[in-house]
Order: sequence, then C-alpha cells, then structure tokens
Amino acid sequence: MSFGMAREAENVGAGYGAAVTAVVDRHPPGVSVGQAPASGPASCAVPAPAAGPHSQDGQYGQQAGSPHAQARIDLAAIRANVSRLCDTAGSAEVMAVVKADAYGHGAVPVARAALAGGATWLGVAGMREALALRAAGVPGRLLAWLLTPGDDWNAAVAADVELSAGAPWAVRAAVRAAQAVDRPALLHLEAETGLGRGGAAAGDWQTLVDSAAAAEAAGYLRVVGVWSHLARADEPGHPCCDRQLANFRSAAGIARRAGLAPDVLHLSNSAATLTLPEAHFDLVRPGLAVYGLSPVPDLAGPAELGLRPAMTLTARLASVKRAPAGQGVSYGHRYRTARETTLGLVPLGYADGVPRHASQAGPVLVAGRQHTVAGTVCMDQFVLDLGDAPATPGDEVVLFGPGDRGEPGAEGWARAAHTISHEIVTRIGARVPRSYTGGPAPAPPDAHSPTPLDHHRP
Repeated sequence: MSFGMAREAENVGAGYGAAVTAVVDRHPPGVSVGQAPASGPASCAVPAPAAGPHSQDGQYGQQAGSPHAQARIDLAAIRANVSRLCDTAGSAEVMAVVKADAYGHGAVPVARAALAGGATWLGVAGMREALALRAAGVPGRLLAWLLTPGDDWNAAVAADVELSAGAPWAVRAAVRAAQAVDRPALLHLEAETGLGRGGAAAGDWQTLVDSAAAAEAAGYLRVVGVWSHLARADEPGHPCCDRQLANFRSAAGIARRAGLAPDVLHLSNSAATLTLPEAHFDLVRPGLAVYGLSPVPDLAGPAELGLRPAMTLTARLASVKRAPAGQGVSYGHRYRTARETTLGLVPLGYADGVPRHASQAGPVLVAGRQHTVAGTVCMDQFVLDLGDAPATPGDEVVLFGPGDRGEPGAEGWARAAHTISHEIVTRIGARVPRSYTGGPAPAPPDAHSPTPLDHHRP
C-alpha cells in the first residue's frame, strides 16, 4: 500500500538548480491532502521537482524555473556585522576570515561586503583560496596561512598574497618564490603558544625567527606579521587564554630582539574579538562573527552581540502525502507516526550539508510552525511529520535563518547535531545555489552598543 495519492505542484518540469532572479550563482546547477490508506507499510516514491520560490524583493512563491532549495545570503548583514566588529576592535584593524568559501556564504561577494563594512584585511586558509580572490579582482591585504611545500608559492608572491611560516622550510619556500618572481615575499611568522596545532613551538621559535631575519636582511622577504591562535577564547576567563597571551608576547619580543619589525601582531578570533580586548593587539581575525553567528553561544546569542545571521537556508516541499498511524518513516523506521498524519518530503539531505546526526532532531519552520525532522536524514531528502496542518508541494521550508519569522537559527541545528554552528553553515553543499540580497553598496554606519559580555572578561 502507498501513503495515498499526493497532489503535486502544477509546474513539475522545472529542474533543480535553475537560475533565479537576483541569484549570483557561484555553484554549478545545481495540500489538499489525499485520503489515508486503511493499513500497511509505505512505499517511497520521489516525485518530480515542483516549481517553487522565486527570489524577488524577499517574496517567495510558486515560479517555474526556480530552485528546489537555496541559501539566501544577506550582504547588508555581513557589512553590518563587520562594522560592529570594527567598533569592538577599537584601534586594531579587522581581518575578515573568508576561508572555506566564506564559511559557505560565497567568498567573493562576502569579501567585497566585508571590505565595504570596514575590514582592511582578508584571511583564508589555503593558497588556492587566496589566488581565487585575486583572480576575481578582490583587492586589499590578504593572508593565507595553511600552506604546504606543494603549493604555488610563486603565484602567491606574484599576486601580493601574504603568507604564513611556522617552520624554516616555509621561509625557504618564500625565498625561492621571491627569487623566481623578482619581488620580496610578505611573511607572517606563526608561533605555537598553546593550541597544540600549527606554528613553531617555543624551542623552535628562535630558529624560525633567525632564518626569517637572515632572509629579510638579504632582501628576499619582509616579515610583516607575528601571529598565533587561541585554544579556548570561547571560554572567557579561562586561564589558558592568559598563558597564551604571555607566550605570544614573549614570542613577539624575541622577534623584535632579532631585528624584525612586523606591521601587525595578531591573535584574536571572533570570540576574543568580542570578549578579550587585551588580545586585540594590532589586528583581529573574526570568522564566525562576520556571518552573524555567536562564537560564545552558551553566553550570548547573535542579537545580544549586535550581530545578524547572514544565511537563510530554505527548500520547497517536493511531496505531501497522508500516512496512517504506525507508519515507519525513512531508513530504519526510527520514527513511526503516532496517528494518521501528513508527511512532507524536503529535498535536502546530507549530500547538501544537512547533518545526518540531526535525524529526529533538526528543527524547521513550515507555514509559521516549527517541526522536527521525522526519521533518518537521507542523502538527498528528509521527512517532516506535519500533523494535520495544510500543506502543498512547493510550500517553503525554512531550515534556519536570522529568526525574523520564528525560524530556527544555525545554532539550533548545531545543538541538534551535537556540533558547532560553524559546521552547519560551512557544510551547505554545491547543489544548493546561493542568492544574494543587500546589494553591493555599503550600508550606513551603525551606532553599536558595548558588548554585553564585558562582565565575562578576565
């Protein structure tokens, strides 16, 4: 037996990933309820995609050719968040971290919005990310820090990308690149101050500094920065932060005594930018907060920090069917309907970045009401138990957003999947097209109030 006949949307020929108005597509293209059967298990048939939301001045309705799902990015929110962070940073400059395709938001449009919001630097992890920004014509100071011997150091030095060195081999690679392109490399020396990850450990720091100083004296490079990264900045007041601050100051002192005069010392991520002013130094490197998400969610949400989430993830119901009581739903039948109900099929799954760990727990908004994922999240889809609420294929499902309509935030999905909001937004995949609102023009400056976390500062 089947669930019953579903009423499909009228325009069923539109494929997913079709272009939408106002979409800057950085990725490839990607009810009147029927009667319930008397009894029996369900057979799962995925209907043809229905027409759905069309991006036009924030209004979403049925429209042929629009995608089955999309991530809408508010560039005005990006600008405002960066402006807020600039205010918090005081005299320190702001590096907007746009690694991992700007945490899934789109590196090029976000980079431009961040610069318009007041950031004077951009930061990425890999060299290819930096070169892609340069190829797109993105200006300004740009640092790449997660480098390997096989990277194209020549291209990076030629493109005025600033590079990180945490070991003498990286200094040598920068020197070779400088010789090859006939211009000095710009280097940031990374100190391992307690994170236990990258950078030169205390016993190796002097060797790194000496090798960089010798290369600088020979004219092959200039050391423009000394930096490190905090392990527990999201726990304001933790003694580990004080130890790392002391270690960092010591490392900077060694560099200066060796004759180096870096432009900037930098240590702070989003959490430290907002809660640890003594770690600001000359430059802060916020990532998550640029996108309007809280780096200290147990202490304060985005609104309390003066931030606005920039990404809204939506989909359209692909199928709506009536199901009997006791119907098992999705793989493993981990969920069974408690009574006769309506099941809605959402065409997003773990291949699109919806975490499988959020099975039975991920929150969504449909027609102003919150629901929870019913059963197991599949590769391309998941199911909602909508009860007796009216639903039609093509209706909008909001997975997360800024909360204006009562929808969950990315943090709600993070808690459901036992992870962090960074992962939720970053993992949204290439099949989900991005659309952009807020335009390229800078937003007017806002007057921001002091952070409410002042009392948590050590």
